[in-house]
Amino acid sequence: MESLVQWFTANLSPYISAEAVIFIISMIPILELRGGLLAASLLKIEAARAIPLCIAGNIIPIPFILLFIRQIFRLMKKTKLFNGLIVKLEDRAMGKSDQIKKYEFWGLMCFVGIPLPGTGAWTGALIASLLDIDIKKSSFAILCGIMMATIIMYVVSYVILGNVVH
Repeated sequence: MESLVQWFTANLSPYISAEAVIFIISMIPILELRGGLLAASLLKIEAARAIPLCIAGNIIPIPFILLFIRQIFRLMKKTKLFNGLIVKLEDRAMGKSDQIKKYEFWGLMCFVGIPLPGTGAWTGALIASLLDIDIKKSSFAILCGIMMATIIMYVVSYVILGNVVH
């Protein structure tokens, strides 16, 4: 993930502000808030400025995923070009859904909040949508998970890695 963060940072920084870079990184699947906070610490952006931008960037795609992804996937499956990709995405997401099925709210919150490869708000929202979990419950669980990930990634990015901005 760090190499992706560095690539986006290097390629976006000459054209937009550092704050816009971390906001955009936080919206990208796989990187999300985790990558945004890592980029913010590398760009020496104060945590107090970075955290709200990263949270906002990570949250923006979630309602669209929860509301529309099943319909979008259904349409894309009808095309020869995208059918295989969509089936793979669904299978991969559902392969990670056991804890979410079992514990619903708490499972979804921990899935989004614990920064492991293949987890996060995007995948959590996809799984919640595919499992048809109530949108209010899933939205709140994802928001709580994002807050949990924020705390963990703040500690990792700004404290452990020593990129604390004074």
